[in-house]
Amino acid sequence: MPVEITEVVIQVSVDNATGGGAASPPAPADDRQALVAECVERVLEVLRQRQEP
Repeated sequence: MPVEITEVVIQVSVDNATGGGAASPPAPADDRQALVAECVERVLEVLRQRQEP
């Protein structure tokens, strides 16, 4: 008698505490601040260019 599979359920549990992953560590606060400042400057520059006649 043949068996027909109509549904497959896959469950995954991810836990960073166990290690073994290749995830990069979070950026230090100084680097994050510098990145945010650079993004703000670029956005403001684009807005200034749009306002010029």
